[in-house]
Amino acid sequence: MIPAGKRAAVIRALDDEGVDYVVTDETSGREYTAVATFPLPTAAVEPVLERLREAGIDESTYTVIVAAETVISRRFEALEDKYEAEAERGGDRISREELQAKADDLASGLRTYVLMTVISAVIATAGLLLDSPATVVGSMVIAPLIGPAMSAAIGTVVDDEDMFRRGVRMQVLGVAVAVAAATLFALALQWLALVPPGLNPLELAEVGERLAPNVLVLVVAIGAGVAGIVSLMTGVSATLVGVMIAVALIPPAAAVGIGIAFQIPRLVLGAGVIVAVNVLSINLSALVVLWYEGYRPQRWFREDEARAAFLKRAAVLAAAIALLSVFLGGVTYESYVASTTEADIRSAAGDELAALDSGLELLELEVERTGTVPPLTTERVVVTVGAPPGGVEGVADALDRRIEATTGTEVRVEVRLVTIDRA
Repeated sequence: MIPAGKRAAVIRALDDEGVDYVVTDETSGREYTAVATFPLPTAAVEPVLERLREAGIDESTYTVIVAAETVISRRFEALEDKYEAEAERGGDRISREELQAKADDLASGLRTYVLMTVISAVIATAGLLLDSPATVVGSMVIAPLIGPAMSAAIGTVVDDEDMFRRGVRMQVLGVAVAVAAATLFALALQWLALVPPGLNPLELAEVGERLAPNVLVLVVAIGAGVAGIVSLMTGVSATLVGVMIAVALIPPAAAVGIGIAFQIPRLVLGAGVIVAVNVLSINLSALVVLWYEGYRPQRWFREDEARAAFLKRAAVLAAAIALLSVFLGGVTYESYVASTTEADIRSAAGDELAALDSGLELLELEVERTGTVPPLTTERVVVTVGAPPGGVEGVADALDRRIEATTGTEVRVEVRLVTIDRA
């Protein structure tokens, strides 16, 4: 809508840009005198809006941007050619105003946000305790977590402090609500005896994989953050990407709740680190991609403030991720050492049994490691050996010597002989 006295300047700006337009008189009696309607390629929206601002159309002017399915016009084709290079560079990214509007659309009302988060966390908790991957995936589909994560990053680069603060508050609230809902639901299941009395959640595959996170969780979180912001920038539906972000947050938050309810501190710690790393990584990756793609505040004199906020927040996020990555790196290193140690012990035990040449067979091997700082120490090895009727003397001593020689440390070796008779 064209304010009084700006009609000629707007028409001149559109003519200079080679834009087809229709101008009609505005008769509502307000401060506007005309309405201009014109089609633009996606890549041209932001540059043309900048040109109109120079002509006097400021942010208080009523402007509507809608998607056009098809435009048949030679001048429009020429305009597409004019902005083709920018479209290829920016991947048809939408304008700053559209991006902010999409972020607002993703931010549901507080009541809906809390309700959907609670439902998602409860379903995820049930899926973890049922050891059902399908149920866990179903919980992610309804989680409304993409909006706050994207809002915080967008608010930073466009210098919208209210949007940034709202995004941060909603993320903290979402994680807290998810953990609380999972905890209460798991406690209710125990109180109502809806789970077996002797159930150990750590024996469930879906829970156990959240116990000891490694550096690969960073890949998931960073990928989710990049995919989320790219889906918004290009105008693509963010529904499926929202599921990806929920993958990084809802199941580990539910695992934290299970750890609290079943009083398993190491599950609370491991899953809690996953949640923290994922939240930080999603925000950092979205923030960096937005700044790299050239999104800036509407007013140029606010760009320095936005740059300072970007650098400060990116540095804080990176430092927090680096600190938590020490834990992830330690877990990853311990997993590597544990797997290689077990493989070496298994190989040594197999070779020793073969050397005894008495029909002995390695059936099972269990390695117990203890310590507080990786790499842990191999303390106990339980070897289950299949032996012919009558048994074989000296198996335990032989395996003890071989295993201690392999590990280089004193290890308590327990050998269990199982009689195997074949007919």
